[in-house]
Amino acid sequence: MKYSICLPVLATACLAFTVQADEFARVVTTTPIVQQVAVPRQVCSQQQVTTQPHKSGAGALMGAIAGGTVGSAIGGRGSDRALGTAIGVFGGAIFGDKIEGAPPPEVRTLQTCSNQNFYESRIVAYNVLYEYAGKQYTVQMPQDPGPTLRLQITPMISSNQNYNYPPPPSAGSPVPPPGSAPPYVQ
Repeated sequence: MKYSICLPVLATACLAFTVQADEFARVVTTTPIVQQVAVPRQVCSQQQVTTQPHKSGAGALMGAIAGGTVGSAIGGRGSDRALGTAIGVFGGAIFGDKIEGAPPPEVRTLQTCSNQNFYESRIVAYNVLYEYAGKQYTVQMPQDPGPTLRLQITPMISSNQNYNYPPPPSAGSPVPPPGSAPPYVQ
């Protein structure tokens, strides 16, 4: 008895999912949906920067050596000699640094980059008004469908329709032979 009710329902459900037809509808209007979209871009600028390089220190070193030698020779003997050497080293370093002079400034190109958002108008979808079977429908689509729209039609059973299924077999009906009925699964 359970099978006689389940089989027509199952058969109807299977038919509802497998019966489909491809139809074409006439597109009445297509309206693009435009949106402002932020588009990140990297913007770079180049700027020339002048830097003053450091002195090598060779002039001060050479001046200190030369000044120390001269101071040692002029200082004589004893503590005067040590004092003359110290003054010679100090004076020679200052004099040698002045003679070396400042190196020429270096000009470098500095590139600075940053990410900036630019806003562009882009079409993100289309509102499509189409006509099928004398009625007009609206749908939103990701691209413009052109002059016709392909529809996939699936028949549906309305809930307000009544179908007359055959009555279940009575208790006195013959039993099918073994193996012909579907197995009962719990």
